[in-house]
Amino acid sequence: MTDPREVAVIGLGNMGNPMAGRLIAAGHAVHGYDVGVEALARFQAQGGFGHPDAVAAAATADVVILLLPDSTVVHDVVSRLRAAGLPRPGSTVIDMGSSEPMQTRLVAEALAGDGVRFIDAPVSGGVSGAEAGTLTVMAGGPDELVARFTPLLSRLGAVIHVGPLGAGHAVKALNNLISATHLWMTSEAVTIGEQFGIAPETTLRVLNGSSGRSGSSEAKWPKFILTGRYDSGFAARLMLKDAKIAARLADELGMPTDLGEQVVQLWAKAVEGLPAQADHTEIARWIQERANTVAPKAGGLA
Repeated sequence: MTDPREVAVIGLGNMGNPMAGRLIAAGHAVHGYDVGVEALARFQAQGGFGHPDAVAAAATADVVILLLPDSTVVHDVVSRLRAAGLPRPGSTVIDMGSSEPMQTRLVAEALAGDGVRFIDAPVSGGVSGAEAGTLTVMAGGPDELVARFTPLLSRLGAVIHVGPLGAGHAVKALNNLISATHLWMTSEAVTIGEQFGIAPETTLRVLNGSSGRSGSSEAKWPKFILTGRYDSGFAARLMLKDAKIAARLADELGMPTDLGEQVVQLWAKAVEGLPAQADHTEIARWIQERANTVAPKAGGLA
């Protein structure tokens, strides 16, 4: 299939803007909308066509890409589009945000009744990956449809067809539940080591040369935490949201997730104590500050 010429991107935040920019650079006419005036201005500065609302942005698009905060917002935007007779029959909606898998199937079913196709294709790789076009794109949907849009999605990163509708959102949430677990445990381990007199850099060097390594020890701690930047571009509340989606999916499937539930509870406590827009890497600082409020126990032999 020839790449769609007219593409709409609804949601131009930290991820949406660089992703839209790559589509613009690839020669697509990209129409965009975001509730944030500054985000829309950045999009237009890249050569995108800004619009005052989602309906106007989607009016001529062959493909409508959604990069929205959650399933509730997806339902709202899709409802407003459908009320306006959009997207047009024969077009395709691609939900690239982090939505709930079961809700994704309901949205797809509603759109199918309008003659509109749907795939879910959330991403992982952060803002740097969005800028470089090195994201992992987790596509869920029928084989033929995913194959049809793989050339378009490949402009954003490596496309993996993970399964049927909703599978992309499922595996994205599961990935972030694991990522949240890694970051929490790595931060606790580094903090415990520091309390014992081991420099954080030393603990990380050992972890990264051993079986305890993860994306948190290899990338997040060195780049965003040790430097004091805490600016990965992914909010703590969004990490918590994705972890909750994964735990809820397990519950909907009748499967226990003991550790997953504990991770959700721990992150919920931390997010409650952090600023509303705190980066997810600030969890490490929260853990460190909590440890510093506890007097160290005396060591030595009895």
